[in-house]
Order: sequence, then C-alpha cells, then structure tokens
Amino acid sequence: MTTMAEETAVRENGATGSTGVRGREAQAPAPGTSDAPAREPESGASRESDIRRHELAAFLRHRREHLTPEQVGLPRGRRRRTPGLRREEVAHLSAVGVTWYTWLEQARDIQVSVQVLDALARTLMLDQNERAHLFQLAGAVDPTPASRCQTITPALLQTLEQLEPLPACIQNSRYDILAYNRTYGSLLCDLDEVPAEDRNCMVLITTNEQWRSSIVMLDESIRLMAAKFRASMAGHLADPAWKMLLKRLRAESEQFREVWERHEVVGSRSKTKVFDNRYVGRLNLVHTDLWLGPGEGPRMVTYAPADEESRERLEKLRAMAVERG
Repeated sequence: MTTMAEETAVRENGATGSTGVRGREAQAPAPGTSDAPAREPESGASRESDIRRHELAAFLRHRREHLTPEQVGLPRGRRRRTPGLRREEVAHLSAVGVTWYTWLEQARDIQVSVQVLDALARTLMLDQNERAHLFQLAGAVDPTPASRCQTITPALLQTLEQLEPLPACIQNSRYDILAYNRTYGSLLCDLDEVPAEDRNCMVLITTNEQWRSSIVMLDESIRLMAAKFRASMAGHLADPAWKMLLKRLRAESEQFREVWERHEVVGSRSKTKVFDNRYVGRLNLVHTDLWLGPGEGPRMVTYAPADEESRERLEKLRAMAVERG
C-alpha cells in the first residue's frame, strides 16, 4: 500500500511544470523497495561524494533554520514552531519542488543545477564566502565568479594603483576582468561604463566597437586570444561558466565562430601590442602576464611603454583618467 506521503512525493516530483523545478533531478528509489541490486564496495570518489552530500544537507539546514520569515519578506504567523524558515518556504522562494528540496536536505543522490544553487544562495541570503562554500560542496562551478573572486585582495588593488601610469588589470584564465586601475580603464574603452557581466576581454574584442577600434591588429588579436582561450578551456570542459561564455561568443560573433573552428592552440607569452587610444593616440606597449598562483589561473596583466613617446602618452592618459574621476 502506498502512503499519503509517498503519493504526495510522486505527484510533486512528477509535475515539474507546476513546481518550477529547474535542472536535472534524478529519481530517488521508492521507499521499501526490496529488489534493488546488491551494493558494490564504494570507491574513494563515491565516499567523497557521499560526504559532500551530507555536508551540503547540513549546511542548507543550518542556514534555513537561522533565517527568520521577516528577513525574506514572509509573515511569521501565530503557530510557527519551526526555527527559522520551513522547507516549503525555501522551496517556494527558490522556485523548486518541495519534495526535491527535502531530498536535498536528506543528502539524497540527486543532481543540482547551477541555476538552482544560485536561487538557493539568494533565498538563504548567503554572503560571498558562504556562496562559494555552497557551490564547492555541490561540486559545481559558480557561473558568475567575476564579482565574487577571492583572489582580489586590498594589497593587489594597491599594487594596481601603484603601477600607474602603466595600465594593469587582473584577469582569470577565462579573460574575465576582475579588477583594473584607472589607466587601464581608459586604455581601450571607458571600462567603467561597461556592465560588470560584460567585462570579459573575449566579449569586448568581439562585440564592443570602442574596444575593437582601439586594437591596431584586430584580426590577429582575436585569433590569438581564441587560441589561448581554447588551450585554457581544455582543463575546464565541464565547467558551466566556461560553456556559457563559449555559447555566448559563438552566438554573438561570426568572426569568433570562424576562428574557433580552426582549432588553433597557443600558450601565453609576452609581446608588444599596438593600440590607438581615442584620447592620446598611438601606444606601443609590452604586454606581460604576472601569475598570481600555480597553473593557468588568475594573473596580473601589465602594459609597459615600448618607447618614450608611449610613456609620455600614458602619463597623459592617466592624468585625464584622474581628472574624470
């Protein structure tokens, strides 16, 4: 005989259209099933996955129990006995099924999409460190790390400022611009005017006309950047953030699609780049990557003048950037 609770679970899990569940959700074994195959010895990866699921479940419960209804805009009511929020309240606010969220807090072996993790992080009002912890426990990559990068420290920001008038920024291997000084902000376009989600060198060089017009050898630059992007992506083929960026570039730029299909691969190297800055004119600059950690991770990108005229023009560009505030 099927219990009412089991019938409710089946209805809620099956009616994905009405519950608003997003992402792939694995079917859980029916309670009381007796003909399940015998378990094989767990591997080290399976044990680690099991530990992560239980840590994730405990973390979600703790955060849910320490949020008040008033904090998320819900009425408390007179008969509330649950400390903090109820499971169904978290599920409703995150647009996921109640049964599915319950399974998540029970450490069931189900798949969690990055969209759902993002919704849960917002509902539970997680700060930057808590959000990073949530994604790490779920074995997922945060698709919007540019605004939440732990690499950017006050000391690095001070270093960027002290490097002026040399243009300098901090990028990750996906070309997201994580921080920059004032001179860099005026080098290729007015970067302060670009939305944070568009501050990516691959996006800018393929879609931003002001950025594109500042690069003297545009076609070669796009080809080399696409080749370096392909080389870096080899270690991130399953990462949602990388796949989302690649999908965007292919959708928005015919030029990128063409060079991407060449399957060219190059490594990072220093070289002289030539820019036509709309404020001070031609700049010959030596590009150098200063790696901030092991492997092809975050790096500080610097541009040193290749000649005295470029040095003088960088000084002028910095003065103009300071004047504009």
